[in-house]
Parts: sequence; structure tokens; C-alpha cells
Amino acid sequence: MALADEESMTSKSSQNSQNSQGSRTRLQRATFAAGAALTVVVAGAGAAPGAGAAQENTAGKPKLKLIAASNSVTLDRYEWDGASGVFLDLGTYLSVDDAPLEFKVTRKSYKDPVVAQQILRDGTSTKAKTKTLPAGLVKDFTGLAGFIDVSIKNAAGEEVSATKGTFCPNNASGRIRPDAPATSKYPQSCPTNPFTLGSVWGVEKGWASNTSSIDYDKPVDLPVGEYTAKVGVAKEYRDLFGIPDDQHTIKVTVRSDGEGGEGAGAAASRSSASSAHHGGGNGAGHGAGHDTQTANDPAAAAAAAAHHYGPRGADAPTPPALSHALEDRGLAHHLGDGPGHTDGSRIAPALKPAAERPTGRAGVPADVPKPDLRSLPAWDIAVTDGEDGDAPGKDYLAFSANVWNAGPAPLVVDGFRSPGKDLMDSYQYFYDADGKQVGYTPSGTMEWDPREGHEHWHFTDFASYRLLSEDQTKEVRSGKEAFCLANTDAVDYTVKNANWHPENTDLSTACGQQNSISVREVLDVGSGDTYTQYRPGQSFDITDLPNGTYYIQVIANPENRLQETNTKNNVALRKVVLAGEPGARTVTVPPHDLINAP
Repeated sequence: MALADEESMTSKSSQNSQNSQGSRTRLQRATFAAGAALTVVVAGAGAAPGAGAAQENTAGKPKLKLIAASNSVTLDRYEWDGASGVFLDLGTYLSVDDAPLEFKVTRKSYKDPVVAQQILRDGTSTKAKTKTLPAGLVKDFTGLAGFIDVSIKNAAGEEVSATKGTFCPNNASGRIRPDAPATSKYPQSCPTNPFTLGSVWGVEKGWASNTSSIDYDKPVDLPVGEYTAKVGVAKEYRDLFGIPDDQHTIKVTVRSDGEGGEGAGAAASRSSASSAHHGGGNGAGHGAGHDTQTANDPAAAAAAAAHHYGPRGADAPTPPALSHALEDRGLAHHLGDGPGHTDGSRIAPALKPAAERPTGRAGVPADVPKPDLRSLPAWDIAVTDGEDGDAPGKDYLAFSANVWNAGPAPLVVDGFRSPGKDLMDSYQYFYDADGKQVGYTPSGTMEWDPREGHEHWHFTDFASYRLLSEDQTKEVRSGKEAFCLANTDAVDYTVKNANWHPENTDLSTACGQQNSISVREVLDVGSGDTYTQYRPGQSFDITDLPNGTYYIQVIANPENRLQETNTKNNVALRKVVLAGEPGARTVTVPPHDLINAP
């Protein structure tokens, strides 16, 4: 399968990476005892990362090879919430040498298919060649589908499982040589937001990326026992990228959950502790907040893991990719990229607001770069009977929504508190091309939200949600309009000035604590902030609405408190059709152009 050659000039980005890993709605944990897995890759596989590869050393062309961190792994079999099985993290990696492995993945609109291009850099200049991957090979932004072939046989030699795995180049990764770049400039993990517009995938030269793709809703049903796994790269990708046909045989021991010591509750507790975000999502290592109790209570953590709040949890956006090896060793409290931290994980540090509230006359130069806030259509739409404090016996329409920043400048908002008050005065700041602050303007307030599952500072009037009648003249309004801003989803990392590695991805650090005197909240270029409307007062009460067609309306910056480059793209609509009887209402969600994500 040949690539179609296309010449293009591409500027090498100096931006860093962000993660927007796929949803984890249930119990999460690393699935094999891989304490040494990444170390093996770094120390052992680097000797001959391209050995056996029949590849031409063309400038800018990466040398790729499938390697295994270990010849044996131990996996836990879980049973919870009516599901059971094993997550197949077998410790195989794709090593990259000679040149980075890089892709630019885009779509012009939701009416157009996804197009993936490989970027070939020779390292001698900012010039690059692009080669378009065959049409239809890449259908979304989650990675290279069907890249890995995995066959599992039982002790009797019978094949009991045959699967194909999607390879996300941005998976948890590490260096295979000490002279490789200390950190990766590429984003962490591949976007799973159905309305993603553009993504960048990449593995640095001298690094290896975990090839495992785990769907936490679809474990493989393997009883306790001994197995043999055979792992290889699918032929179409071997032919496409010149990867040698290396088949790795791995001994697999499946044990019952808890046999090795942790158990489901502790595993869920660790997941909650290392992924606290909007009530259970993005970022490792959080401060005091609503997840602290959960992290110390395995039973509560297990219950929270099993409870459905939508694909990202109530107020919980996408969690980050965590290095499986270090996660399994319980080191989530100090992970992060930086010198000595090349484990593919990230801590979201607390952002520092200005030392004091601005003084003098507010003003914004006319030519200063500004953010461009845009709404995505709603998704994860479902009828519920009320959760977490909603009135029982009523019907509610819940959904997920995202407002993102198309740039070219980040949205930067500082809040300053008057002592003893539960309100902060907020200010939007503006910067020139050199990063120098050149203006500010008052932008309303921030308020402390004491409710369980929040317990942080919300910027008021960032977005609002309405359920409109078919003729769009009548509405039901959601009570959710105040937000803590964080970069939870990589919506389009191909826009100008996109930051591939924004700092504030963790609400527990980005949004302050009850005793905070000031807070900085940022929505960076290319990223969006997802909220799932399952909390009390956020979903739409449809109990008394007649059946029929409606539209969920998502509005960014509804009161125009924030200055933007463009306010004409702030509204998005998603069609829904309500049916059924009271207490058993249903919702049908037609596709939005080519996006079929109810």
C-alpha cells in the first residue's frame, strides 16, 4: 500500500503536548504488574531499536519496530457492575528511530471525512514533506485502527481470543536511548471527543510508545489461568511504514482481582486519586477537594467508579494517559513531564494569578490577539430519572457539552477575593506576541461552589445551555452557567498557536480551594472544556414537555463578558427527538452531518 506523495512546507511547532485520553466510565487501573516495563524498554530495547528492519534510511523517514518490554505479564480478572474480564495491556511498544513518527490529522468540517498525513522531518531544517495516508484508513482521531493483531491461546493451544487494537502514537511512552530528547513535544493521548476537528500524533526519535488500546467498557473474557499471547503489527501497516514482521510471544497469567493484593476498591481509589478532575477526571496529584474522601475510602471509590455520569463523569472531562508501569507501582502522586520525567504522564500545576489585582484604567489595544470561543454540538445525550439530588420521579435530559478556544490567544482570567467573601472580582488579561501583558478588562465574578463534586471557584457566565422547541421559540434553561475553566479536550491542535501541552488540565489545581485568595483560570488555544450535565440543576427537566423534536443549544460567552476575536460562532445546536411515556421517556439523537455520536 503506497503513500501518495505531496510536497508541503510545514513549520516545526515549538509547542508542548496535552492529553485528551478516551473516556473511562468504570473501574480503571493498569492491567499488569509492569513495575519494570518502561524501564526494560528504556534500558534494554535501546541497544538495537531497528534491528531486523528492512528499511531504507531515507531522510525524514522513521525506522519503526515492534518491541516487547517483557516475555511475561500478569493480568487481573475483574468482576463488577455486571461485567467481567481482563484488560489486555501486554507491554508491547512501537520503537521509533532515525526520525520522529508524526501525523497531522484533520477534517475541514463535520461534513468532511478525516484526512491523515504523515509529516517527514529530516531534522536539518524547518522544511518537511507530507504524505497522505490512504483514504479511509483513518476514520477518527483515536489512532491507527487495526494496527495491532493479538491472538490469545489457552494452555491447550486453543485460540480463545483474536483482537485488533488501535495504536495511538501519543500513548504513554518513554525513551529507548539516553541521548533521545528528554521530553516529548507531542500531545499526550489521542482525542476521543466526537467533535474533534484536528489532532497531532507523534513519537520522538529514540522513544517507544505503548501499543495497547484498552476499552474499559469491553474487557476480554479470560478465566483465571495460563495463556500465550502472540502480538504483531497488521500487514497493511507493515507494508505502509516498512515495519518488520516481528511476532512477540508473551506468557500471560490471569489471576482473580485482589489475588495480588489491591482489589477493585483500592484500584478505583487509586484511579480516583490520580485522576481527580471535575469530580473524577484529568490530572494526577491533586490538592484538598471533593476527591480526597473518595481516595481514602475504597468502598466509596468503587461505588463512584461504577456510577454512570456520562462518558466523562459528572463534571468530569477526559482523564490523561498515565504511564501504565508507574501507575501500577502507585507512583501517581509525583508523575509529570520534565527533566527526569519521560513517563508519558502529566501533573497539572496550579497556575499563578497576577500578584495583585490590576490598577489603573482598564483597556485593551485594538490589535492585541484575543481568544475565539466556539461551541461544539452536544453529545452523550440520555434520559435519566434524576441523579445526585435531582427530584425523584421526574424525567431529565442529560448531555455533554464543550466550549473551546480557536485562538490565536489563550483566554486568561484572574479572580481576586475580598477577604471573607465567597465572590471574586475577575479580570481578563491580554498579551502581545512576546507574551507581555498589554491590557486587561473586568469580566464579572468568580463564585465559590460548595456542593459536593464541585468545591472550587467557578467563573460566572462562561457558557449556557438551553433546550429549544422545534421552531426554536420556546426554551428550557439549564442551571449550569458558572464554570471552572480547564483544558480537558484537545479539539484542534492544528490551529495557529495551539498549545500541545497546556498546564491547567486538572480542576483541583486550576480552580483553587475554599481558602484561596486569588485564582487564575485559562483556556488555551486548541483546547476545550467539557462538562457533562448530570449534576443537580444542570440537566433539562423534560417531565412535562410533550414528545417531539427539540434542539440542545450550547452558547459560549452568553453575556459577552469576555472579549473575543469573533462572537458569531458561539452557538451550536444538536437535534433530539423525545418520545415515550412519563417515567419511561426516550430520546433519539440523529447524526450531526457525518458525526453519529448520540
